[in-house]
Amino acid sequence: MHELGVTFHVMDHLEKVALENNASKICKVTLELGEVSTVIESYLQSCWKWACAKRPLFEGCELVVETLPAVTFCEGCEDTYATVEYGRVCPHCGSDKTYLLQGNEFNMKEIEVE
Repeated sequence: MHELGVTFHVMDHLEKVALENNASKICKVTLELGEVSTVIESYLQSCWKWACAKRPLFEGCELVVETLPAVTFCEGCEDTYATVEYGRVCPHCGSDKTYLLQGNEFNMKEIEVE
């Protein structure tokens, strides 16, 4: 489960940000998670809750995850489509010359501090 490593990485970064801004508590963190990223949200939420209990700066901190839809671009017809629904082959023209435009992200969007 690499979600625990991801959780530690995010928290380590946020601890530095909190220190730089004299924040005494991180209350809420919003992450953007791509629909086809390798991070499983339910595992991430479990790891987050466990890790928050171990770090005073994050005690009771809420994790909000916003899912970014996966979108694929087709070089054949120059159209886009929903990746999860159709996979790698374009539903418009049948081409397999496609690439992912969006949906593999893992971004820290915002934090709420005291």
